[in-house]
Amino acid sequence: MTLMNSFKRILVVTMLLPTLTASAQGVEDKIKKLLQQRLGEGTQVESVTKTPYNGMYEVRVGNEIIYSDAEAKYVFIGRILETETSRDLTQARLDEINRIRFTDLPLDLAVKSVKGTGKRVIAVFEDPNCGYCKRFRKTLADTKDVTVYTFLYPILSDDSRTKVKNVMCSSDKAKAWDDWMVNGKTPTAAPESCNPNASVDKVVELGKKLKVTGTPTIFFTDGSRVPGAIDTKALESRLASIK
Repeated sequence: MTLMNSFKRILVVTMLLPTLTASAQGVEDKIKKLLQQRLGEGTQVESVTKTPYNGMYEVRVGNEIIYSDAEAKYVFIGRILETETSRDLTQARLDEINRIRFTDLPLDLAVKSVKGTGKRVIAVFEDPNCGYCKRFRKTLADTKDVTVYTFLYPILSDDSRTKVKNVMCSSDKAKAWDDWMVNGKTPTAAPESCNPNASVDKVVELGKKLKVTGTPTIFFTDGSRVPGAIDTKALESRLASIK
């Protein structure tokens, strides 16, 4: 093959690429539009991306992933596993798209507590009336050498906001939070002169921005998150895996 013929082939392929990309984008846009109509206004379809899995398309709905065919006639809700390795490909994608930049978190809005050296760091969103949060807080009580930034995230009830306000107005916020979450000791009522609503509102907005839909939600310094309470073994494993 001559150099000129090779150049012509490269030129043809290069000219076709925009067309192929536009065609793929067209299919994805069509699926997104159809699914948005068929799934209803209560479900927000954020993006559609073609996968290498036998013509399936990945559909992002909030923090979750579902799958569709090219005509949006069928939806698959579940996990895709790689049979050779048993790797959960769906979870890997969820970890990727839900990853944050830990250094971007406004840690000044959080309640900080340090145990031991505090060399290992996490951030967690918790509601004072969340049973799973209380369970995780007991896990933290058994965890050594950790710094915990707790974002008080009152989303379960009006009473949650009242309790958060009382804690935020305490002289020792970290102790008041642990007293309530671990020991069931009700925080002292906030004096009328203390009004932390602006800070609480910022945390609520932050949680919405990060799509924190349940508590607890734990963030690690590598940007990964875990929704829900985990036990000591799982927490130690996650902390050990972070370089």
